[in-house]
Amino acid sequence: MNDRERFVRTVLGQPVDRPSIWLNWGPWESTWKRWEREGKPPEITDHRAGLDPDMAPLPVPCNTGPCPRLPRTVLEEDDEYVTFTDSWGIKRRDVKGAESMSAFLDFPVKDRRDWEEFSDKYLNPDDDRRLEPGWRETVWGWMDKGYPIQLGYYPDGGIFGGYRWLMGDEAGLIAFHTMPDLVHDIMERLTDIYLTVWEKALRDVRADSVHMWEDMCYRGGPLISPKKWVEFLGPCYRRIQAFTKQHDIPVISVDTDGDPDKIIPPMLDCGVNLLFPLEVAANCDVNVMRAKYPTLAFMGGIDKRVLALGHKAIDQELDRVWPAVEKGRYIPDLDHLVPDDVSWDNYNYYAHELKRRVGKP
Repeated sequence: MNDRERFVRTVLGQPVDRPSIWLNWGPWESTWKRWEREGKPPEITDHRAGLDPDMAPLPVPCNTGPCPRLPRTVLEEDDEYVTFTDSWGIKRRDVKGAESMSAFLDFPVKDRRDWEEFSDKYLNPDDDRRLEPGWRETVWGWMDKGYPIQLGYYPDGGIFGGYRWLMGDEAGLIAFHTMPDLVHDIMERLTDIYLTVWEKALRDVRADSVHMWEDMCYRGGPLISPKKWVEFLGPCYRRIQAFTKQHDIPVISVDTDGDPDKIIPPMLDCGVNLLFPLEVAANCDVNVMRAKYPTLAFMGGIDKRVLALGHKAIDQELDRVWPAVEKGRYIPDLDHLVPDDVSWDNYNYYAHELKRRVGKP
């Protein structure tokens, strides 16, 4: 059974030769530097090197965000911070020499006039530059190797995800109530882009998954109510669901941090059948989720923080999630990126132990 077959069959709840192992979440930059100090061999340039995990779905090389991409432009810099605009035109400030989330200072869309100007300039679904040079040959090579192929990827894929890049969290959430027509227009245009580009790609390649990056939850739950999800995101997901049925794409996956429990039912109604990363710090327990949503597949759910605590703690964490592995529809993996309190030895122990437990040669 190749990686593609194992992935699809796992999500659909069909028999597989063994569970998948992805090692999807890599280290922070500061974690990588620590590993180099601790003796990571210099020839290992990727956290998966030498561990031979199964291949997670590979995204078709395309641009479904602003096109052309906005250049990263540094606006201000000192010894402590760098302030810049990114590929979406967002003004951000990063701490230099440390691992932290950006401070988001300003966003490109504040009202309909901003939206129309930005959309006309950067969000033409039919822009010929959206499919990257050599994309066909790249994907054909992956298909020949039996790798799963997906449409959509961070940071340009997602209905709420793309919307928040344009409006920002606070103003964007307020706009659900004060400018609902604008919210609908933005989300529908993003969906237009995805479906237009994906339709063109599927003339030459196959896809096994459509992936939506959303990040629309936090520890306390979703950023919008289930009712608002149905009202605003629901029509877009229905279009995506129809697209996957038309093209025989078996998987619709969603990536959202935090606790997504309250919006899982409407996502299921719109065809979502794979969800990750199930952050343990947000009170997500894969065993509970598997029991509550038996037709939904999951990836993630292993507490990344445990990797700092040593081999015994890693064994106990793998023991904790293993009932879900045995039930199926679950790809065991970390619940996000590897922080810099994790040693090279502990990460290697985790990866080899996971590989041993799933029975990968």
